[in-house]
This record gives sequence, C-alpha cells and structure tokens, in this order.
Amino acid sequence: MNAQIPAWVDGTLTPVDKLEVHRRGLRHKAVSVFVLEGEKVLLQQRAQGKYHTPGLWANTCCTHPDWGERPADCATRRLREELGITGLYPNHRDRVEYRADVGGGLIEHELVDIFVAFAMPGMTIAPDPDEVMATRWIGLYELAADTARHPERYTPWLRIYMDRHKEAIFGSLARA
Repeated sequence: MNAQIPAWVDGTLTPVDKLEVHRRGLRHKAVSVFVLEGEKVLLQQRAQGKYHTPGLWANTCCTHPDWGERPADCATRRLREELGITGLYPNHRDRVEYRADVGGGLIEHELVDIFVAFAMPGMTIAPDPDEVMATRWIGLYELAADTARHPERYTPWLRIYMDRHKEAIFGSLARA
C-alpha cells in the first residue's frame, strides 16, 4: 500500500502515502461512482482483505485519484479495476467534503468528486475479489431506508451520501 495520493499538508496539495493520509486524517482527493439502472443502484460489498471497512456495503466504487489524474478518468479506471465494467461514461454530479472515522485509528477526510453512470443493457460485472466480495442492485428508496435503519451494514461515506447528498447525486430520482 505504498500508493501516493493527493493530500493537503500545511495548505499545499502534496503526494502522500495513502495509509499515512488516513492515519493522520489529512484532507485528500477522492472519487465515488454510482452506477444506476432505472431507480436501482449497484452496490459493492468490500472484500474482507481491505485495510478499512471490510465486509461493509458501499457505493458502486470509490478510490483516490493518482497524482495528476483527472477525476473523470479516475472514475472510469476504477469501474474497470474494481468491477470489470467498461463502456460507461460517468457524469460528474457534485463535489462534497466529509470527515469520518473508518475504524482502526483511520480517518477519511475526503474532498470527493461524485459521478453517476447509467448501466448498459447486458452490462458485464466481473468484480476483482481482492476489492469486492459481492455486488447487488438495490432500489434507491430501499437503500435510503436501509442505511438509516441498519447503518452498521454500510460504509460511513455511503451513509453520509444518502443522508446529506442524495438529491445532488440522484437528482429527480431522490425527489420522487
């Protein structure tokens, strides 16, 4: 886990080791993607070997951009790497900032570019088992209710997105 990610240190964007960023709770860049099929959202269950929040359900995929990588390129790359999904064109929906304890003395303090992509008919999903242990489609309303009812099943960031940013991410689907 020697990846360097863009983080702010003393007000300057600097490449910092990913684990160090989370140990220190440094504000850093991130990308989150939601793949939709109608009013259903594709979720992933994080692999048990993940360094934080293993086994919890999260949005379709999320990551930290490489140094100098555009957020949209990062979103497309991560769909391919985590889930084997290609041919989608993520649309930028919002940029949000949050800070959350993810356990094990680690803090996510992220400035996140959030993207939505629409599933294509017959789309193949081929999860990388080192990243993802399961996937499922869930209705947006069911997801909102379940994250509120059973927060222990979901990553802190997915709960934050559903509680505070649902309308910005899902637009008219969230208002229906």
